[in-house]
Amino acid sequence: MSTDIKIKKGLNIKLKGRAQNKLSSINRSKIFAIDPSNFHGIIPKVILKVGDKVQVGDAIFYAKQNEQIKFTSPVSGVIKEIVRGAKRKILKVLITADESDSFKDFGVKTLDNLTGPQVKEILLESGCWTFIKQRPYDIIANHEDTPKSIFVSAYATAPLAASFDVTLSGKEKEFQVGIDALSKLTEGKVHLSVDGNLNSFLNDIKNVTIHGINGNHPAGNVGVQISKIDPINSGDRVWVVNPQDVAAIGNLFLTGKLDPTRVIALAGSQVVEPQYYTVSQGSKISDIVKGKLKDNNNRIISGNPLTGTSVNINDSIGFYDDVISVLPEGDHYSFFGWMPFFGNNKFSMSRTFFSFLTPNKEYNLDTNLNGEDRAFVITGEMEKVMPIDIYPMQLLKATMIDDIEKMENLGIYEVAPEDFALVDFVSTSKIEAQDIIRQGLDLMIKEVG
Repeated sequence: MSTDIKIKKGLNIKLKGRAQNKLSSINRSKIFAIDPSNFHGIIPKVILKVGDKVQVGDAIFYAKQNEQIKFTSPVSGVIKEIVRGAKRKILKVLITADESDSFKDFGVKTLDNLTGPQVKEILLESGCWTFIKQRPYDIIANHEDTPKSIFVSAYATAPLAASFDVTLSGKEKEFQVGIDALSKLTEGKVHLSVDGNLNSFLNDIKNVTIHGINGNHPAGNVGVQISKIDPINSGDRVWVVNPQDVAAIGNLFLTGKLDPTRVIALAGSQVVEPQYYTVSQGSKISDIVKGKLKDNNNRIISGNPLTGTSVNINDSIGFYDDVISVLPEGDHYSFFGWMPFFGNNKFSMSRTFFSFLTPNKEYNLDTNLNGEDRAFVITGEMEKVMPIDIYPMQLLKATMIDDIEKMENLGIYEVAPEDFALVDFVSTSKIEAQDIIRQGLDLMIKEVG
C-alpha cells in the first residue's frame, strides 16, 4: 500500500531528444577510468601500481579518511596509468580492459542469516558501499553511522531523465534483494518513491514504505521527498541509494559478484537516435556517442542538463549518472534576442516568450546563458520552483558570507546542490546556486562535522 504525495511547486522543462524505450549494446571500451572526483570529499589512497592485474571487484584505492571505504575495479584488465595533477593529486586511474571480464568472488549470501554489521562488511569489501550517500552533505555515507531512514527515488522528473521502467527491466529480483539488504542497515524505514500515475513492479516491492509521487520537477529529487516524508534535523542522518545501485547490491548477494553494468540513456536534441545502452561503469564517452551525434558543435553532459557535468569524448561517464545529455553548444548570440517576437523557440518560466501558450511543446534549447551576471535581488523566482520548505535566497546569501548559524536556521541540512538546479535555470541573476550550496555544505562538514 502506498501513500500519495503531491508536489505543487516546481517546473518541468520539456526538451527534445528524450530516449526512446529501445535498449542496445555498444562496443566494449578498451580503456576504462575510475575518477576520484566523482566521489565528493574523498582523498584517494592507491593500493595498486601500474602493471598490476585486476579483476572486477578488486580494490583500486580507498578513502584516506576511512580505509574501510574501498573503490573497486569495474573491469578486469591491467592498470595502465595513474594520472596525477598538481601536488600529485590523483585525477584518474586508467585500466586496459581484457576482452572479457573475470570476477572476484565475494560469495553468495543469504540475507536471512546476516546481521546489519555483516551486511555493512560485505558492502564495504565489494565497493558497493560507495553507492550509499548520506544527507545532509550529499557525500558517501559513514558506515559507523546508523541512519534514521533510507530513501530510494524511482521517480524521475529531470529533463531527459532515464526511465526506471527501462533501466530496471529484468532486475526485479535483484532490486528486491537489494531493498532487503538496505533494510538491515537501519532501525527505521526504507522509503521507495514511485510515479504515482503508473503501475509497475516497483509498486509490489516488499519490505519498504512506498510513496506515489506526483508533481513537476524537482519532485523526483530525493531531497524533496525527504523533506515531505522524514525531514532532516541537526544530528540526523538519512541515507540515499539510486535504484540501479539497489539492484547491483541485490546482485552481489545473489551471485557473489559485483555488477558493474548500468543501463544509461543517450538523449538530447543532438543525438541521432536517442535510446538506451548497456555500458560498464568507467566506459569512455567516445565509445558511447561514436556515430550517434548530429554534428561536432555539441555540449556533452554526463548526467541531466540541470545537474550534470560537462565532459569531452575522452572522459568517462560519471559513477552515479544514468544519462548522457547532448545539447547544442550555446556559443551564439541573437540580435534583440530578449524581445518576445524573437523568441518563438525559447522557453521561459515567465510569460516573456509566450511558451506558456504551448505547455506540451518540446524545446531545442542550447547552453547559452542569455546574459551576464546581474544583481542578486528579490524577485520571487526561486520560491516558485523550490518545494522544500526553506527560503532559498536567504539561504544562498547566508552561505555566501559563511554565516553558519543562519545557514543552520535556514535549512542547509535539508538540501543538496541538485535541489537548487532549477534556481540556476530560472534566476535572472545568473548565479551558480549549486556551487554556492556545495561550498556551504563543505563548510558545514569542516566546522560542524
